[in-house]
Amino acid sequence: MSQTTPLLLTIAILGGTGKEGRGLAYRWAKAGYRIMIGSRTPDKALGAANELNNMLDGDASILGVSNSDAANLANIVVLTVPYSAHRATLESVKAQLQGKLLIDVTVPLAPPNVTKVQMPEAGSAAQEAREILGEDSEVTTAFQNISHEHLLNDELVNCDVLVCGTSKDARKETLKLVEAAGLTGWDAGPIENAVVVEGMTSILIGINKKYKTTHAGIKITGTNGQQ
Repeated sequence: MSQTTPLLLTIAILGGTGKEGRGLAYRWAKAGYRIMIGSRTPDKALGAANELNNMLDGDASILGVSNSDAANLANIVVLTVPYSAHRATLESVKAQLQGKLLIDVTVPLAPPNVTKVQMPEAGSAAQEAREILGEDSEVTTAFQNISHEHLLNDELVNCDVLVCGTSKDARKETLKLVEAAGLTGWDAGPIENAVVVEGMTSILIGINKKYKTTHAGIKITGTNGQQ
């Protein structure tokens, strides 16, 4: 367990029973964070939490609760729901999210043509989240381009994470969690840039389909390793 991570810092993962949410929960719990997996169905969240606790041999703090309770108890909230549930989920926990950082992992995919970039009227899912929560809210976007195939394994992930957000401090806090998950993150600028990061996911899905793989990703080059 990390000796530098604040043990009392709690992360809520709303929609955390999905593959991406479980993968992030696994990595952060292993790094020493307290995790609240949230779901519209608390029993489902409890089942996911028990599964992850067993994977970590009980050496973790992962609880399964409702989305509302998770958002209320957490210091930082991560949203990993499908885009079809994006607005409804945020509106249901709007009060609990006031004054907290929201990391939005949602990608605005529009089935059945998920390989075509289709952004919402707000510009991106992250910008839509800020509209719902209010202009004073802190929102970042991250992890959209990391395949869940990697996250539940302890392998080195050869894919970078681009972080956009409403302020430099919010992006800095998000980059700490990227590092805690064992990934390489980059400050990709203001929340308006989220349109590029989120849209890239449709392109990667298309590459996966065309080249018969499951984990196409992105890598920043030409920086001499300095972030």
